[in-house]
Amino acid sequence: MQTELSNQLGVEHALFGFTPFPAVAAAISRAGGFGVLGAVRYTAPGDLKRDLDWIEAHAGGRPYGLDVVMPATKVEGVSEADVEAMIPQGHRRFVEETLAKYGVPELPDGEVPGWRITGWMERVARTQLDVAFGYPIRLLANALGSPPADVVRRAHDRGVLVAALAGSARHARKHRDAGIDVVVAQGYEAGGHTGEIASMVLTPEVVEAVDPLPVLAAGGIGSGGQVAAALALGAQGVWTGSIWLTTTEADLHSPALTRKLLAAGSGDTVRSRALTGKPARQLRTEWTDAWDDADGPGTLPMPLQGLLVAEAVSRIQKYEVHPLLGTPVGQIVGRMTSERSVQAVFDDLTRGFERAVDRIDRIAGRSGRS
Repeated sequence: MQTELSNQLGVEHALFGFTPFPAVAAAISRAGGFGVLGAVRYTAPGDLKRDLDWIEAHAGGRPYGLDVVMPATKVEGVSEADVEAMIPQGHRRFVEETLAKYGVPELPDGEVPGWRITGWMERVARTQLDVAFGYPIRLLANALGSPPADVVRRAHDRGVLVAALAGSARHARKHRDAGIDVVVAQGYEAGGHTGEIASMVLTPEVVEAVDPLPVLAAGGIGSGGQVAAALALGAQGVWTGSIWLTTTEADLHSPALTRKLLAAGSGDTVRSRALTGKPARQLRTEWTDAWDDADGPGTLPMPLQGLLVAEAVSRIQKYEVHPLLGTPVGQIVGRMTSERSVQAVFDDLTRGFERAVDRIDRIAGRSGRS
């Protein structure tokens, strides 16, 4: 499963795996793919440094990358307190009333919410980069489009490729014009922030729009056949995320959430603004239903919504309040029916890819792969 991009990065398989868990990222790289650690949850530079140290020690010398979330426009002089002050009291009441309705206990005194996405704020993302550029990362990905121009230059000065996610050909062209090296075409099926165009339509559109830049296909990829389909559409690899959530190396800190993911079908997700203020595919729960209800107050724009619900999400996860318990995940969740190691999932993807290519070769009348 080699392409020009995978050869450039020095990986055996053009299979990129995004994950918030260092152990998963390292295991993907060890298996011959390219692990990408999501940095959005790291609000303290020391925590990110600790986990990058861990990856360095456990990735077997294989390449890996980092994914941040930062806007293309540079904003200075705005503190977290300034942003917090913008949250309306009516929205705060709605959160507390919803939690009270389901009997969600308060966090213990002195416990800080663990799910604090100040990483959406540019100031925090820049501190993450200050740490990350001290490590031999090979790829920097940004989930909110093209990063600021100075960040792109800084990465290129260190020989780091820059990737950006796109939900349309128009977005992809903007990335190309901004000097991005790799475009991730993220289809409607994908978990987390995603657009409205399905992968089968989006991938070839983006490939044509930014040619000759390499494109990674994302969204709805959890089998080797789907990997083969992505490459057949012109992608130089696949960007996967959801499929790693139920691996044994993942650390969701919630057995109930893992069970919920394993039981979910492909129709049990929803594209909702409840988590961050931008449309993000996630498990459909009574929490997302409450925010999407026309009688509710409506969600706030990013990053206000994420800051507003941070403590609530921590409380829901800590006490495993089943009706409200969810996580970002794609429609591929229907294939995630058992806990397996990263290596087992990776082997399934690569073997399935080989079978799919052999099948196409037979259909095309050839006896074997060229």
